[in-house]
Amino acid sequence: MMLARHRNEATAGVLALLVHVVFVALLVFGVSWQTQHPAPVMVDLWQPIPEPAQPEPPVLQPEPPPAPPRLAPAEVPTPAAPDIALEKRREQAEHRKRAEAARLAEEKALADAARAEEAALRKLRETQLAEQKKREAQKQLEDQELQRHALEEALAAETRQLKQTAARVAASRRTGEINAMVGQYKDLISGKIRGNTRLPDEVKGNPQVKFVVRLMPTGEVLDVRLLQSSGNSAYDTAVERAIRKSSPLPLPEDRDARAQFVPELTLVHRPHE
Repeated sequence: MMLARHRNEATAGVLALLVHVVFVALLVFGVSWQTQHPAPVMVDLWQPIPEPAQPEPPVLQPEPPPAPPRLAPAEVPTPAAPDIALEKRREQAEHRKRAEAARLAEEKALADAARAEEAALRKLRETQLAEQKKREAQKQLEDQELQRHALEEALAAETRQLKQTAARVAASRRTGEINAMVGQYKDLISGKIRGNTRLPDEVKGNPQVKFVVRLMPTGEVLDVRLLQSSGNSAYDTAVERAIRKSSPLPLPEDRDARAQFVPELTLVHRPHE
């Protein structure tokens, strides 16, 4: 406050000095303008101009010294005017300061909003990218799981097919073994019965007779029933007597093969086979 007041006083003194200098210059200019000689007048004459008399040299009067300029009393500025101007300048400075602060605050707010929006967009992109990667990973896992299930099902189907093939092969082999075993024991049974048959004299050719023989698991004959006659009752009776005499009949040890003989066996007999 004191520094501003001193500056105002110095400014007022300088202004007063300039006013005095201008006033002195105006006085000097006015005096020099009043002491100037009038301009000569030119006149046209029709008669010859007489020789002018030699004028006496004028006596030069010394010019009076210029009056000292009167110094105007320095105007003492009223203290109210500088205070009003200072207050006005202060208000203007404060207004500019507030405007600048408001502008800076607005720019800062805009910059903060832009940074916040950019951060939000970056976070949104990161979230979307993470979700996309998660979905891709989940889809990849699902695809791998589907491929694994498909592979397992293919392997299971192939295994089942191999097992079925192996079972069919085994069954076929087993059936072949059983059939071979059944044929072998039927031949043994026919041979034993043929060995115990006493053919009558009137049998001619190779007649065929068919019986149903009930057997125990041990091969003992429980019953013999004629199923198809050969046409020769004596031959049919001789074969039935031979079947009963051949008890127990030979049976295979294999259970599946024995099931072809027990409990009933269809026996076809010819004398010459």
